[in-house]
Amino acid sequence: MDVSQQIEKALHFAVNEITVAPSPASLVSALNYAMFPGGARVRPKLVMAVAQACGEASSALVRESAVAIEMLHCASLIQDDLACFDDASCRRGKPCLHTVFDDRLAILASDGLIVAAFERISSVQHVDAQAQLKLIGMLAHKVGAVHGITAGQAWECEEKIDIAAYHRAKTGALFAASTQAGALAVGVDEAPWELTGHLLGCAYQIADDIQDVLGDSTELGKPINVDATHGRPNLVHELGAENAIAHLRDQIDEVIASVPHCDNANFFIETIRHEAQRFLPKEIALSAA
Repeated sequence: MDVSQQIEKALHFAVNEITVAPSPASLVSALNYAMFPGGARVRPKLVMAVAQACGEASSALVRESAVAIEMLHCASLIQDDLACFDDASCRRGKPCLHTVFDDRLAILASDGLIVAAFERISSVQHVDAQAQLKLIGMLAHKVGAVHGITAGQAWECEEKIDIAAYHRAKTGALFAASTQAGALAVGVDEAPWELTGHLLGCAYQIADDIQDVLGDSTELGKPINVDATHGRPNLVHELGAENAIAHLRDQIDEVIASVPHCDNANFFIETIRHEAQRFLPKEIALSAA
């Protein structure tokens, strides 16, 4: 079973556990709709890749960390799509959750996934309790109102956006959480992996800016030109497409240079290169000079 299959199996099991009777039928449907079919599952793959690079990716704590982070990510997408934020019509190639159900169930499904994420990690048995607590604390920080995804979403409510803080919180926080969780789950110091995660978040944000301007909405499964519609910053608008792509190449080089020493570092680096290329329009070669 490859990594993608492992992640999907674990996600289905986790969602099944929070959608049993007497959970209201509409909430059950909304939770399943939010999680499946999934997107690229980049963040849980990062958890697994770091764990594999540092040691062993098959433990229950690694698996549940990957599940938890994907739940948090999906919860954030639900909120991001709401009419009060992006007012998006589609996500992952299908109508957004709040348009199929309603705002009430969208908010409740998001709440349910956030709570379930922490429950997944806290319920793992026969593991180092200190590592488990550190994982929970780290995730709470990365979801929080100072440096976490809550802060990232809240920056969109401000008249003047601190761009660096906005991107670091909204995009970088869960990427850093992913790399740190992969290390913590196998008993490795997570501190050096935080920088790698944040740099990955920066790279992903650049790629997302490029997609938003140059991508195809049908292929992406979501609207494009969202930044222009909402008057938000976009690197392509600021630098031009060619310079934005060059900036992304430089950013990937920074990510690779930041990877901490570990037994399987090359495996992790190849994973990063592969994922980075997948998130660009097909005609753009990231490896081009």
